[in-house]
Amino acid sequence: MVSKKRLMATLATSVALAGAGYVTVNQVVPQVSIQQTAKASAINDYIAANNIKPVSIQNEEGTFDQWFGYSNGVGKPIGVVVHETATPGASARNEVTYFNREWRNAQTYVHAFVDANEIINIHNTDYGVWGAGHTANNNYVQVELCEVNTTDQFARSVANDAYYIASKLIQYNLPFTPGKTVVSHDDISKMYGETNHNDPIGYFNNWGYSMSQLYELIGQYYNNLKNNGTTDGNGSTNGGDDANNNTGDKDVIGVTQVNNPDGSYVPIYMFNEDTGLPEKQTVRALANNTPWAVAETKTFNGHVYYRVSVKEWVMDTYSQYSAF
Repeated sequence: MVSKKRLMATLATSVALAGAGYVTVNQVVPQVSIQQTAKASAINDYIAANNIKPVSIQNEEGTFDQWFGYSNGVGKPIGVVVHETATPGASARNEVTYFNREWRNAQTYVHAFVDANEIINIHNTDYGVWGAGHTANNNYVQVELCEVNTTDQFARSVANDAYYIASKLIQYNLPFTPGKTVVSHDDISKMYGETNHNDPIGYFNNWGYSMSQLYELIGQYYNNLKNNGTTDGNGSTNGGDDANNNTGDKDVIGVTQVNNPDGSYVPIYMFNEDTGLPEKQTVRALANNTPWAVAETKTFNGHVYYRVSVKEWVMDTYSQYSAF
């Protein structure tokens, strides 16, 4: 919140209903379980059930003429700050018009405004803005979510917000780490003590939503964008209505429910093309208690491995497989 308060077909649905599926290993502990937040989010379920897709980002240059790089240099933000405008009913275009006219008087500006229908980026995100105090301004991309009036509008707006955030993380080669590379203005106030705003927490509460549930949606988009270049993955299948499918195959042979009873996530493996040996991945993993479409199986050293994405496999130790 800125100053003055103007400031795959059926499987695509099941992916969101099941949770983000993929997790970033270095965020698994002590972050809240992605699977649990997905179950708690009627809004995220609504997005999935209605096949809501984010809109494209519109880039236009605003009037903010303070060009300064981040602490690490031009084009090197460390994350994204999530704001909300606290201006009921004002659209992204309304806010863009206001801030382009009034930022000198208001002494505030952000990179983008998002509502149910538009994502409007008005300042090059290679450079900082004035939205959350000195430290945050010199380190983060900052986006404002507009207040809307209906459940459908809210769902569409947070889908757009999550997409913008995920795309910026990918643009700057940042990991998705809730509470670190994606933070609320409330987090910023607590971290640096340079502002006293707590958005978007109160606004989210009005809709029964939370930052944890936004993280679930960002995680889903982030992983799919990295894997397939789209927010819902690149493939549809003819079976396994409750399974995540990132295999890249139109036909799958079964589904596996993955779980690690001794850990917070399920490790995934890639087979080294030179040695043929399975290598555990250190950055990504699968969320516990999630179903995955399987396109292929192979046996190595007494274990069966199930292919759950183009090059990623899960071992039978963590898998309950059912063939179609």
